[in-house]
Amino acid sequence: VFSPHKEGLIMKILSYVLIVAMLIGVVGCASMSNKEKGAVIGAGSGAAVGGAIGSQTGNTLLGAIIGAAVGGAAGAYIGDYMDDQAEEIERDLEGATVERIGEGIKITFDSGILFDTDSAAVQDAGRENLLNLADVLQKYEDTDILIEGHTDATGSEEHNLTLSDNRARSVATILEGAQLVPTRFTIMGYGEAQPVGDNETAEGRQANRRVDIAIMANDKLKDAAEKKTEG
Repeated sequence: VFSPHKEGLIMKILSYVLIVAMLIGVVGCASMSNKEKGAVIGAGSGAAVGGAIGSQTGNTLLGAIIGAAVGGAAGAYIGDYMDDQAEEIERDLEGATVERIGEGIKITFDSGILFDTDSAAVQDAGRENLLNLADVLQKYEDTDILIEGHTDATGSEEHNLTLSDNRARSVATILEGAQLVPTRFTIMGYGEAQPVGDNETAEGRQANRRVDIAIMANDKLKDAAEKKTEG
C-alpha cells in the first residue's frame, strides 16, 4: 500500500515517463537496449525535462541525471561507457543499490551501511565499500559525481539538514582520499526534504536515511562521444 506522498510522486514521475514513451514510439524500435533508451531520453528531454522531473518529484538527483543527457548517437556511446562502469560497481559494492538511468548511474547507500544513528562518521565497513567504489571511479575518470545526503524526519529540520550535508561530505572526503579529483564532486545535503518512504513507519524512516550518488558524463566524455559519432 503506497502512502499519499508516494502515490503523488509516482503520478508525477509517470507523466514524464509518458513523454519518454512517446519519444521511443516515434523512433519505432520495439526492442531497445539500455543505452539506446538513454539516447532517446536524452534526445527528447535534456535539461528541460531533467529540471522538471527534479522540481516536480522532489528528486534532484534523478533530475540531474536526466538533465545531463546529450541523447542521440553520442548518448548511446556514453550509455555503453556507463553500462561497463555500472557492472563493475554492482559487482564490487555490497549493500548498495546500483541503477542505470538514462546516460547515468544512481547508487543508493542505506545510511545504516555507512553511519551510526545521528552520526556523520563513516563506519569501517562503509569505508571499505567506498574505497571499492573509488577503485572503479578511478578507471572511469571522465565522469562528474553528485553526492546527496538525506535523513528521516526525526529531529529538527535544521539538525537534519546539517547532518545530511555532513554525511555527504564524509563520503566525498573518503573518495578524495582515494585519489579521486575533488573537482569531480558536487556535494549536497537535503535533510528530510526528499523522502522515499513514509516517515510514520520504521521501515520508511530507514529508507529515508540514505546517501545517493549520481555518476554522469563530464564535458570531456561528451565531447569525445560527439566526435566518435559524427557523420
